[in-house]
Amino acid sequence: MAARPNIVFILADDMGWGDFGCFGDGTARTPSLDHLVATGLCLTQHYSASPVCAPARASLLTGRYPQRTGAVDTTEMRGLDRMALSEVTIAELLRAAGYATGLVGKWHNGALDARHHPTARGFAEFTGFCGGWSPYFGWTIERGTSPATQAVKDDGRYLTDVFTDEAVAFVERHRTEPFFLFLSYNAPHYPFQSRPEDLAPYVERGGMTKAVCHIRAMIERMDAGIARVLDTLDRLGLAGDTLVLFSSDNGPQMHGAGEMDTSRFNCGYRGAKLLVYEGGIKLPMVLRWPAGLDGGGRTLDTMIHFTDWLPTLLAVAGGDAPRDRLLDGTNVRPLLQGEHGKTDERRFWQWNRYVPHGECNAAMRDGPWKLVRPAIDELMQVTPEDMAIDVAAKFDRETYSAISRDPLPEQPRVTPPPAQLFDLARDPGETTDLAAREPERVRRMEADLARWFEAVEIDRRAAASALAF
Repeated sequence: MAARPNIVFILADDMGWGDFGCFGDGTARTPSLDHLVATGLCLTQHYSASPVCAPARASLLTGRYPQRTGAVDTTEMRGLDRMALSEVTIAELLRAAGYATGLVGKWHNGALDARHHPTARGFAEFTGFCGGWSPYFGWTIERGTSPATQAVKDDGRYLTDVFTDEAVAFVERHRTEPFFLFLSYNAPHYPFQSRPEDLAPYVERGGMTKAVCHIRAMIERMDAGIARVLDTLDRLGLAGDTLVLFSSDNGPQMHGAGEMDTSRFNCGYRGAKLLVYEGGIKLPMVLRWPAGLDGGGRTLDTMIHFTDWLPTLLAVAGGDAPRDRLLDGTNVRPLLQGEHGKTDERRFWQWNRYVPHGECNAAMRDGPWKLVRPAIDELMQVTPEDMAIDVAAKFDRETYSAISRDPLPEQPRVTPPPAQLFDLARDPGETTDLAAREPERVRRMEADLARWFEAVEIDRRAAASALAF
């Protein structure tokens, strides 16, 4: 086993448990991911830090709850997807440890300010887009090395294939040195666009809306790209000492009407993207590292959280974790390698639009117990004006070249609904609310959740002040 193994972290966008062929209802085809599950290590209690993209990614990159980083929403035109410049990313730390670092795909942690560009946050090479989504046809992306990149226009390839090609090229370029590749596919995020030849079999099968057919085809194309990356590692003799990780940023999108309805099987988990129920935050994670991890289809049932990956990957790489800030994650390498131990069994989540509200769409897990403060509809909405400008900016960066500094919309004062309590050991689908039977536990967990929220809000307000300039 090399002292500094390569690391390839592959992240899908809005993909759930049911989108794997091996976990699904028979409509998904993911042979490469299924093979990873069968031969690698699968984490069955793996959680994102947020039910939406940008905050989840900020947490993954920093090892800290997203509120601490300042990245609290997805609206890049408001700058609410950005991390404070004082945050330190895993890419910066691995680069300091001697790794070649590259990001291919979606960034979504700062789209309109060079200080927040991925090449300013530790990634020496970048090919992708900085906002929340991109069309798969007719795309414009960036490519280049720190500190400069150039715009690249659609050349006829499907965007997922472009990212696969770039990932393969990165591995080939850096075959003789330790590297960290963050392959951040945007599939199967909106817009739901797939290659006609990939879409046709799902349409012919029937029983799915057009949107779900596209999603199935988008994921299958991504799965084929993952196979190419893994084959490249094999061909170059790098597979044995390369840690490969695959997960998603949050749960699947599940809404729409008619042919645009994206609702689909997700293994019985309640909720989806946007919500802190299990369907929005509990994610598949599969790892392969032949020289460092026992595989053979092994599973690990210990709770592991997005914040754990920064200290864990640094431990794998022999890098140093920052000591000048609180990390919310812990090094789980010993657990991954079959040693005894445990992680923090108390984890927290919260998300709503614009400014966080601690009694809206918040959750705490303490061992098998999970407290949920349900979402308040009025606090989960983006104004039509902000939505329109966020969409327009995806296609016209010359006009929309800076974030909006207008005051944030005023949000109404609404009485929050009562908390819910679930025993996930007996009820992983969160079907039975036990709050009325366990009032003391509810009071205790509500108090713990409130204290956590107050603590991260102190950091968020400091980050927001810094990000205002």
